[in-house]
Amino acid sequence: MTLTASAKPVSPPRPPAVRRAWRKVSPYAYIAPFFTLFAAFGLFPLIYTAFVSLYRVELQTPGDMEWRGLGNYTALFGDEFFWTALRNTFTIGVISTVPQLVMALGLAHLLNYRLRGRTFLRTAMLLPYATSVAAATLVFAQLFGRDFGLINYVLGLVGFGPVDWQTGTVASQIAVSTIVIWRWTGYNALIYLAGMQSIPSELYEAAEVDGASRWRQFFHVTLPGLRPTILFTVVVSTIGATQLFGEPLLFEGSISGGISHQYQTLGLYMYEQGWGFFHLGRAAAIAWVMFLLILVLVGANALIARRRSRKEAGR
Repeated sequence: MTLTASAKPVSPPRPPAVRRAWRKVSPYAYIAPFFTLFAAFGLFPLIYTAFVSLYRVELQTPGDMEWRGLGNYTALFGDEFFWTALRNTFTIGVISTVPQLVMALGLAHLLNYRLRGRTFLRTAMLLPYATSVAAATLVFAQLFGRDFGLINYVLGLVGFGPVDWQTGTVASQIAVSTIVIWRWTGYNALIYLAGMQSIPSELYEAAEVDGASRWRQFFHVTLPGLRPTILFTVVVSTIGATQLFGEPLLFEGSISGGISHQYQTLGLYMYEQGWGFFHLGRAAAIAWVMFLLILVLVGANALIARRRSRKEAGR
């Protein structure tokens, strides 16, 4: 007697039309979760904020909406505290961004050489970035104390009088900018370091053969190779400076940014209008003004970089 194995049922081949349709649809199915989350938590809040900015909405009665059109924006531009917050945002942004990126570039240049303990130094640079904003700001608020702060104690040793870091306009903005510089310098330094390590070593060898010193190598090899990375850090730092909120809020614990609003930023001003004065419509208008301001600044940076690259390509 012979035994014969039962043949497995063969599934019918998939129609070519279904296979072609799946090949076209499958990439969109893979990226659908991202766009779903983006639409729910990114696009919808942005559109709804623009909708709310056209109405008079109070926090106590969010269901009662009164049409105002552009009234929130005209009232905003007529408020002197808005222009004060805008000026403070620009000043603190410049004071914190420029030294931060310059110091980060110098630190990255030093770490690019073969130093002892480079791994430890790179890890230590990320510690300020990993530190909580609240913890860092509270510590710096104690350091910048007028009567018992360490900064004034050191200034007293070299002959300077005590500085009221929380009342003076320039002093308070410098203090807030110092917190931002401390937190983000190491982060940007590691980004610059990654960009430096992607520059071909043959360029440095050729420059050394031509007799270029390390300074000339830095200005003529490193900086041109880091131009896209520098543009990226400038754009990210500009966005961060425009949205600055935690540091000025916790520096003194006041949503007004000091007695005379001397270090109130746009983010803090928006919080004050929405959750301090309960004007949700005006707070939404401020949010959209900040969004448009970021678009203008980022576009200006991209335009300047494009024009400069065109000039260098035409040489």
